[in-house]
Amino acid sequence: MRITREPFGSADGTDVSRWTLERGAVRVRVLTYGGIVQSVVTPDRDGVPGESVLGFPDLTGYLKHPELYFGALVGRYANRIAGGSFALDGTAYRLARNGGPNCLHGGERGFDKHVWDAEEVTSGVRLSRVSPAGEEGFPGRLKVSVSYRLREDGALCIGYRAVTDAPTVVALTNHAYWRLGGGAHELRVAADRWTPTDETGVPTGAFAEVAGTELDFRTGRPPAIPLDHNFVLDGGGSPAAELYAPDTGRAVGVDTTEPGLQVYANPELGGVALETQHFPDSPNRPEFPSTVLRPDEVYMSTTVYRFGTR
Repeated sequence: MRITREPFGSADGTDVSRWTLERGAVRVRVLTYGGIVQSVVTPDRDGVPGESVLGFPDLTGYLKHPELYFGALVGRYANRIAGGSFALDGTAYRLARNGGPNCLHGGERGFDKHVWDAEEVTSGVRLSRVSPAGEEGFPGRLKVSVSYRLREDGALCIGYRAVTDAPTVVALTNHAYWRLGGGAHELRVAADRWTPTDETGVPTGAFAEVAGTELDFRTGRPPAIPLDHNFVLDGGGSPAAELYAPDTGRAVGVDTTEPGLQVYANPELGGVALETQHFPDSPNRPEFPSTVLRPDEVYMSTTVYRFGTR
C-alpha cells in the first residue's frame, strides 16, 4: 500500500492537495477540494490499467464546471429538497433553489465547493470540515469526516461520519461518473421498486414496481433511456448494484448501508453515476427513511466499490 500527497493548485486562496492511494493494480486519487474522486485506475480483462471515472486533469476544470459534480462529495443534502424548504421540529428552513424550483446537492455552495482538511489514516486519507450553522440555510453546526480507504482486496471504501449541535438533516454521497470502457455499459440494480417523481425530479411519495418497465435492472442490461432515478435497495443480495463494460471486461460492484441508489446516466457524458443515498426530499416525506440527525446521534454511512473483470 502506497499513499502520497502533492500540491494541486488553490481555490479561494486555499491550497488544494491531491492524495494518491495505490494498492496492487488499483490507484485512486482524491482531491481536498470538494472531496473529489479525480481518478480510479483499474485493470481490464487483459490486465491493462485504465481510467474508470470521468474527471479533469487539473483543478481549473472542476472550478469551471461545478454543475457536473464530477467525483464530488455531495452534501449537506444529496439530491433534491422540494421547493428549497423543509420544516423540522416546527421551524421552517429556507434553502437555495439551485436546481429549478428545488434545492439540489446542498445548495449554491455545497460540500463539493469547499477545501477540506486532510490527514493520512490506515490504508487511506480522511477529509474533514465543520459546516457552520446556517450554511446554505441548514440548521446546526455539523462536524463531518469522510474517509477514503483502499482495502486489502483492492476495494475502495468511502465512510461518512457527522455529528451536530442542533437538529438538522443530513444525506451525503459521492458523485463519481463511472466509465469503464469505450462502449455501452450493462447495469444491474438489486431493486424491486423505485420512487416516481414529478416533472422537477422530486418524488411524489409513491413507490412503483420496476417489473415490466424500462427500470427493471435486476438482471444486467444496457439502460434504454437516460436515467435520473432513485431505486429502493430492498431487493437483497450483493452487490446492490453493478456496472459492467463488455468491451474491456471491467466491472464495479457497489454495496452500501444506504436505502437508495440514484442512478444518473447522461448519454452526452458517457458515464454513469451510482449515488448511494437516502431518498430525495426525505425531509418533506415522513413515509421515507428519516434523514434527521440530532445532537445525541452520529450519522454514519459506508459505501464499498469492488473492482473486477470478466
